[in-house]
Amino acid sequence: MFLNCKTYFSFRYGTYSVEELVGHAASLGHTSIALTNINNTCRIWDFAELCRDKGISPVLGTEIRDKKNRFQYILLARNTAGFGELNHFLSTHLELKLPFPKRPEATKDLYVIYPLGCFQPEELNENELIGVQPTEATRLFGKGVEKYTKKFVVRHPVTFKKEDYNLHRLLRAVDENIVLSKQEPGQISPPHERFVPTERIEKAFELYPFIVENTRLVMEDCSVKLEFHTDKNKKHYSASSEDDRIFLEKLALEGMRYRYGSKNKEAERRVRKELKVIHDLGFNAYFLITYNIILYAQSRGFPHVGRGSGANSIVAYCLKITDVDPIKLDLYFERFLNKFRTSPPDFDIDFSWTDRDEVIDYVFKSYGKDHVALLGMYTTFQHKAIVRELGKVFGLAKTEVDSLLRDRDATFQEDSAQRLILKYSQRLINFPNHLSIHPGGMLISEEAMRNYCATDIPPKGFVTSQLDMFAAEKVGLHKLDILSQRGLGSIKETIRLVKLNKGVDIDIHQVEKFISDPKLAEQIKRADTIGCFYIESPAMRQLLTKLRCDSYITLVAASSIIRPGVSSSGMMQEYIWRYNNPGKFKYLHPVLEEHLKETYGVMVYQEDVIKIAHHYAGLDMAEADILRRAMSGKYRGDKEMRRLEDQFFAGAKALGRPKEVTAEVWRQIRSFGGYSFSKAHSASFAVESYQTLYLKTYYPMEFMVGVINNFGGFYSTELYFHELKKAGATVHLPCVNHSEIMTSIKGVDVFTGLVHILGLNDKLKETIIEERSLNGPYADLADFIERTNIGEESLHTLINIGALRFTGLNKKELSWHATFLKTKMKNRHLGKQLFKTQPIEYQLPPLTQYSLEDAIDEIELLGFTMCNPFDIVDDDGEYVPAAHLVPHLGKEIVVLGYLIDWKPVHTKHGQFMFFGTFIDAAGNWLDTVHFPNAASFYPLQGKGYYRMYGTVIEEFGQYSLNVGRLEKVGIKKRKGQLTH
Repeated sequence: MFLNCKTYFSFRYGTYSVEELVGHAASLGHTSIALTNINNTCRIWDFAELCRDKGISPVLGTEIRDKKNRFQYILLARNTAGFGELNHFLSTHLELKLPFPKRPEATKDLYVIYPLGCFQPEELNENELIGVQPTEATRLFGKGVEKYTKKFVVRHPVTFKKEDYNLHRLLRAVDENIVLSKQEPGQISPPHERFVPTERIEKAFELYPFIVENTRLVMEDCSVKLEFHTDKNKKHYSASSEDDRIFLEKLALEGMRYRYGSKNKEAERRVRKELKVIHDLGFNAYFLITYNIILYAQSRGFPHVGRGSGANSIVAYCLKITDVDPIKLDLYFERFLNKFRTSPPDFDIDFSWTDRDEVIDYVFKSYGKDHVALLGMYTTFQHKAIVRELGKVFGLAKTEVDSLLRDRDATFQEDSAQRLILKYSQRLINFPNHLSIHPGGMLISEEAMRNYCATDIPPKGFVTSQLDMFAAEKVGLHKLDILSQRGLGSIKETIRLVKLNKGVDIDIHQVEKFISDPKLAEQIKRADTIGCFYIESPAMRQLLTKLRCDSYITLVAASSIIRPGVSSSGMMQEYIWRYNNPGKFKYLHPVLEEHLKETYGVMVYQEDVIKIAHHYAGLDMAEADILRRAMSGKYRGDKEMRRLEDQFFAGAKALGRPKEVTAEVWRQIRSFGGYSFSKAHSASFAVESYQTLYLKTYYPMEFMVGVINNFGGFYSTELYFHELKKAGATVHLPCVNHSEIMTSIKGVDVFTGLVHILGLNDKLKETIIEERSLNGPYADLADFIERTNIGEESLHTLINIGALRFTGLNKKELSWHATFLKTKMKNRHLGKQLFKTQPIEYQLPPLTQYSLEDAIDEIELLGFTMCNPFDIVDDDGEYVPAAHLVPHLGKEIVVLGYLIDWKPVHTKHGQFMFFGTFIDAAGNWLDTVHFPNAASFYPLQGKGYYRMYGTVIEEFGQYSLNVGRLEKVGIKKRKGQLTH
């Protein structure tokens, strides 16, 4: 009877979750309902599965609305072919941004249900129907509907539960971006769009019982057979499964000889064992497709990192999909792929952010746009966004909303509007907001993708499925993650610069060579890692120091314990202590001693969760892996998590484990599981860390320029220029005769790129470079003005940043000449002149330029100064340098630092404190700790210089300053004016 039901995947419209809709229908005794979300088929596979579990016959459809949100018609799939046609219809219009037709093309596999009054029954084709709402039944009187008994059905929309009508109104106001008081009836659904007793509907149509009967017949006729968890991926890479098997074996054995030589029996044994499992489970094509993508990337010079559980595979290592040696790290393939695994594995492949889209485009072109789609996902409403949106709906001023969000102690009880925001914000948490794109997932299907879902093209420009990762798993589509990150951009750019500047080709995949290099070991032990992927942050550098890290194995562990889960559980500190005090600690339980010896009894990797769940609580390996997946967010909701928790405690009790020990083991599992890495994932990150560390160690200047040009990394561009000068480079300000768009290096001379000049438009930057390339360097100021046709404001910007210093004139002299020349040329055709005009000579009085003025100009136009920042601080005092903290351990000292970064945290009692990272006048790092009292009375006041009073403290060889008091220091005055 209910063939027009919506969920909250009718974005900003419905209020039911899929589970709530099906559960409510089942509780009312309905045996068939239709899901018709607005202009999409999102979560339709979940709907069908839930209906099947509840004994309900699912009807699959969609509700079509125009761009003004006006109802047009419903489409219902009669069969599996109709479901494909429905998806095709939606996809065609959504991808091309075409308006939906008022009357879609008739087809035998789809029902089309129009609103009453849209068409006359005699105009309709066989499967076109008219939907009549119970409130419209009286309009049928005298219309001769009895002559067309097969053309009318009941259309009673279900949009919300009775108690959620106001929630629907709020969602519609958010969508329309209006205050609630301005909402009009046509913008919302009427209050009756909810489940009502079937008897009430039958009563409304008592004069037309054939309409009720026809509705039942239509719903019974709709039967789509969805096959869950059956392989729908591209079946073969080559001509057949057997050809794939032979080809993969050939590639794997060739790669094995490259990685291990020709006499490594253990490597060959593992390769052949994996190949059999891969073939038996039908994953030959998946490996070969991934290999093909890597091959393409290598041909284009795109660096990549294969990570995630795929790095457990020696075949992936031999194919150069990953650079992690699973034999060396004792990684087991079964974590990635085994015959008992209930969910599909996937490869995570990182490319540079500059290369990723080209790789994605290659996949689309290789396997066809009808068979490839990016994986979808749903962005959800979260607290801050909800408060902002509801604040607008209730007419609150932006300042009031900002104040509520800033105040951590806000109770939202000051007035009725705030109370309503609090009430409905709690209900809206995790409501889907709109369809989005998974960060990297791609699907490649054997049959057309539209057989399984509708597709769209978001602003990213690639076809995207209306399946999320959970639905794709139900369908039987295995995702391949093509991800992006900035670290690889730095590697690519550095390799290019080294080739250009030194003529050296670098093979960045010589990971074994990097790992065993003593120079790299010493560099990482000193935590000299600024710019290096994943190991440059203050927290990571401190951790490396505390662990005295000088090996790959230790770095792999560090890459995992730095994650929020391990650190927030207190286990990071425990690991550091145990690492530095072997033999001086007691294991929580003998099971942990036996199975976590490598990590001193501390759970560091996701695999540790599996080990402990299995060996401590008796969960079988499949259940233990499900627990690992549940904790890492691989399942929706927490129902499964609660079941596994009960099973864990029951299993531990059955094995006689002490109750208090079990509680602590579970706490450790729960607190870190959601943020932990698999060991293979950590190992992959460590590989990239070593690759960047190698470049920094042997090509420090090119590397730092690469980091600067990549516009990524943990720190600001200012700090990377600071590191570049420490590496020995002579850094020049932008120059129109030497600079490129990006920062460039020749020998040890580095010219800052024009891209860094704030306020200079991109077209002018390109013009400067192109004109210089075509007609040679600029001869003088007049020549530059004539050839670039530069505007007066941009000209003075270039003068003030020193980009015209090649003229031999200082900035003040250049400004005077520029004003004269621009006035003189105002009425003249500019550009390249056939005959050069001789400049007019005149005498200027002495105009002095001061270095402090230059520094101020640099701060205004670059965002920072190229000189030592301490050259302009208004303080000439004597301070203890950061390099001399050791002899002052336990003593009170005063230091002067330039703020680089700070990290706010809360103590276990909820008090606010923070950690600071500064540099001193010598350019050395200074780490500070600001406990709650100091943090409260002496907060940081933004970027700048701080005079700090405190005590030198030490922890595992890491020295820092426990700050008791601080003062902000300004910069020097210029002609009586204090500048900031």
